Amino acid sequence: MRVEKNGVVTTWVLDRPRQKNAVDRATAEALADAVRAFEADEEARVAVLFGDHGVFCAGADLGALARGTPNRVALDGDAPMGPSRMVTQKPVIAAIEGHAVAGGLELALFCDLRVAAEDAVLGVFCRRWGVPLIDGGTVRLPRIVGLGRALDLILTGRAVTAAEAQAMGLVDRVVPTGTARQAAEELARTIASFPWTCVKNDRRSTYEGLDLDLASALQRETELGMETLASPELVEGVMRFVSGKGRGGSFE
Repeated sequence: MRVEKNGVVTTWVLDRPRQKNAVDRATAEALADAVRAFEADEEARVAVLFGDHGVFCAGADLGALARGTPNRVALDGDAPMGPSRMVTQKPVIAAIEGHAVAGGLELALFCDLRVAAEDAVLGVFCRRWGVPLIDGGTVRLPRIVGLGRALDLILTGRAVTAAEAQAMGLVDRVVPTGTARQAAEELARTIASFPWTCVKNDRRSTYEGLDLDLASALQRETELGMETLASPELVEGVMRFVSGKGRGGSFE
């Protein structure tokens, strides 16, 4: 895999064309290390995960498994696909061209947002071979699309087009084929341009609230909101508003 940095945006590129970007143990380790480096990089704000050569990711490398060199499977540490158990502190966007299936779908679910090409295909294709979802698929998928739709995909293993994926909330943007990376990186730059303490705290409140009862979630939102209100960014934002910038829905 490759790591390409452009200012505040970091792009992780899966680059195994012969394996359709299937992830073997070495690739999983490299991807996990890349995520940790991104988290530690104070300049980096948003990451994009992209599969080169017209395929996002075909899942775990079952050929490597057949050769006796399987991905790491353990209750602790990194997941078989690498970072899929991690909870990042910064936004991550999946840029999906072609297939995002089996473990590749789980990598896409690891991301906050998913930008897909018009001809992208998603699905739990590992259903056909008895390979379990073990990289967050059974946990993240129902949180994103709801229990009924998640069970439909998990139990049937059927293919889902980009259009259907967007309709169920699995995909957030659908773009012309060949432009997913560009669109995801543009989206990343837009997100990175906003007052950063507010972005991170609102994102954090959203995730943490999923595991709390309503009263506790509202309290946590207030705690993080108060932290944001104490940031110098608030004064800067108010001054921009007073000067007339950003009114009427403008992002200029």
